[in-house]
Amino acid sequence: MSALTADQTGRGGRPANATATTVENPPHPAVPRQPTPRGPATAEASPSTTASKEPAPSTTASEKSAPPTTDSAEPAPPTTDSAEPAPSTTTPEKPEPSTTAPEKPAPPSPITDHPAAPRPTITAVTTALAHRTTETDVFPARWTRISDTRFRFTAHWPAAHPYFGPVDDRHQDPMIVGETLRQASMVLAHAEFGAPADTHFVMWDLTVSVDPAALLLADAAEPVEFDVVCSEIRRRGRGLRSMRTTMEFRRAGRFVARGTGSTGCTPPRAYRRLRADRLNAWNTPVPLLAGIAPQAAGRSRAEDVVLAPADRPADRPGVWNLRVDTGHPVLFPRPNDHVPGMVLFEAARQAATAASGLRPFLPATLTAEFAQYAELHSPCRIETEVFDDHPGEVTVRVSGRQDGASVFTASLTSARPARVRSLS
Repeated sequence: MSALTADQTGRGGRPANATATTVENPPHPAVPRQPTPRGPATAEASPSTTASKEPAPSTTASEKSAPPTTDSAEPAPPTTDSAEPAPSTTTPEKPEPSTTAPEKPAPPSPITDHPAAPRPTITAVTTALAHRTTETDVFPARWTRISDTRFRFTAHWPAAHPYFGPVDDRHQDPMIVGETLRQASMVLAHAEFGAPADTHFVMWDLTVSVDPAALLLADAAEPVEFDVVCSEIRRRGRGLRSMRTTMEFRRAGRFVARGTGSTGCTPPRAYRRLRADRLNAWNTPVPLLAGIAPQAAGRSRAEDVVLAPADRPADRPGVWNLRVDTGHPVLFPRPNDHVPGMVLFEAARQAATAASGLRPFLPATLTAEFAQYAELHSPCRIETEVFDDHPGEVTVRVSGRQDGASVFTASLTSARPARVRSLS
């Protein structure tokens, strides 16, 4: 998630912000289930994947009437089908924060990694499990089960990708780490923890730490191995209500990144109740604002910019409006009734780049918390504060506000390039 396709360049996709005719993440075909694993964290037999990576089938007429499904980073909707949200609120109950630090991925296992040990079953990641429509947008490739809550993945981060492409002539995009974490979390929720195919996924928070020196384009052909620990697992009956995933990424044995995020799962009926007054938003065209200069946002293509000039540019520098392009083939692979969390996360990175003036802005740490859904038809204001208290690095705090309320907050820290002294 490698050659460009017509759909990925945008030339063969939907017109930008046109009226949608399908829904995001329609229910996927039923998949065979694996044998039920032992342990309290796996109360339901888990759906398996198929060995092939075929694109998700086209939406049928009956699927078009279903509400959109989200695989983005937003607050989790109500946790039971019977719980009705209060009429005056659209913000669902947030899971209680954990009182302990997220469990770190296990080191290589002397049992599973021993050449003489029985090899665990290897399962392929499909586009349906990762909630993507194009194979080149799926970054986790396969996984094995280490225990009821531990898994080992192999991923491929291509040197060239239509969106998660190089940020300069040396480095891959650090944002690919967060996208891989997001996809792997949904894969495990479906295939290992019994989340049905029509589950609506949301993410409350996301934290990623990266070693940019290990994200070199020269190493892109090398597969990425990452271990996953699932914790804070909460059940809804025999299904999954929410969980936290913590991942550590390595390439050729070298540490690349570490990340963690909490994922919520919402059944379709609960989602329809929560979003009852917003479900038709995905079928209404959204005005496409003119973006800021791609170079200022750290992008090479104008169509990938998610920031637009502020309505009142005289307010102060470092303020923009969110630019929503519902025809973007990567950010909006399917129509949605709200702004996907990936767009908000990218808006934070582009705002940090524009506010700091660093080219490239290579974040070593990225954190984001999401308070509520970002609606499609209301302006979302992106504001920044730049801090350079520590020598050699700059931190940018980004916030998104809509209709007077906070939508998300983020913090990104990047090293400042060393200044080269002139010898003249």
